[in-house]
Amino acid sequence: MPNLKEIRTRITSIQSTQKITSAMKLVSAAKLRHAQTDIINLRPYSEKLNKILCHLSDSLGCSSGNLLFAQRPPKNVMLIAFASNRGLCGVFNSNIIKEIDRIINEKYKKQQQDGTLKLICFGKKAAEQLQKNYEIICVNESLIENPHFDEVDKIATGLMNDFIHRKIDKIEIIYNRFMNPATQIITAENYLPITKMEIKSSKKIMYADFIFQPSQEEIVSELVPKILKLQLYKALLDSIASEHGARMTAMDNATRNAGDMIRRLTLNYNRARQANITKELIEIISGAEAL
Repeated sequence: MPNLKEIRTRITSIQSTQKITSAMKLVSAAKLRHAQTDIINLRPYSEKLNKILCHLSDSLGCSSGNLLFAQRPPKNVMLIAFASNRGLCGVFNSNIIKEIDRIINEKYKKQQQDGTLKLICFGKKAAEQLQKNYEIICVNESLIENPHFDEVDKIATGLMNDFIHRKIDKIEIIYNRFMNPATQIITAENYLPITKMEIKSSKKIMYADFIFQPSQEEIVSELVPKILKLQLYKALLDSIASEHGARMTAMDNATRNAGDMIRRLTLNYNRARQANITKELIEIISGAEAL
């Protein structure tokens, strides 16, 4: 059994760690409130835009002439991963890495072997692991800390231009979808090309007879880039909210585990102290009897 000094040192060390994890939990909870508000406020707008586009593109579909609908063999593939810049958030980052490995092994093994598979990472933690096996052309750390739609707009515009000019044939985004602080769902979505099935809502929609001004094709062409930009921005906000939720949950578990360890060590300390006292009493009594 460790001596009393070792147990006291360990208890003090765990108490210090407990204070740190408790403070990190409070910080993550404060950040989560803001991030959760942002994503909850954005979702209705995003869903409404998709419904509008669903109405407009139902009769057009992939025959609309819009180059963002163009279906091509996926020779050049781009995967966009959303992770975090820091750790201590449970399996948040490792789930993204595992999902990317699964997608590549199941769908894009040939592209990886041919060198036509590339990645863009938001957050450096996933990039640190993924760069060991895959080609990463860009790592964006700033948007994770300060998300701005203007910056996402530029990135989305660049991706659309690359797709239109046939530099990229397929783009997918992988992120954690925020449900609640304790639940994040790993999600992989097709980004480009746009398919009719992914634009349509899962619910049955009643179509009305509209008069379009300007033409239906022009409205679809105007809406598609906006929706693609919003899709990328929503994935970013979902990932940020999920990160704070995952970190808050992880730090709460760490704080409670530290408390359990302190209670066990305190019990061991009291037992060891009691054993020492009993031993000393026995020695005193034995010495008195010998006299």
